[in-house]
Amino acid sequence: MRLPRDLSGVDLARALRKVGYQIVRQSGSHIRMTRLAGEQHHVTIPAHDPLKIGTLAAILGDVASHLNLGRDDLLRRLFD
Repeated sequence: MRLPRDLSGVDLARALRKVGYQIVRQSGSHIRMTRLAGEQHHVTIPAHDPLKIGTLAAILGDVASHLNLGRDDLLRRLFD
């Protein structure tokens, strides 16, 4: 599955709620999210519109790794 090319940081934060992340704070143009279920995991998302594709790929790779999922499986959970 291809990465969405026009995804904003706010849209990504909304999508990550589907897999258990929640916003814990926002400082300037960066959103900090934490997953509390199981082992805690933190990600920082720039609230840019749109996100650069490399930034999006890095965030999704980090989340997929933490959840022991492939990137395509994570994309299906977030955007289908």
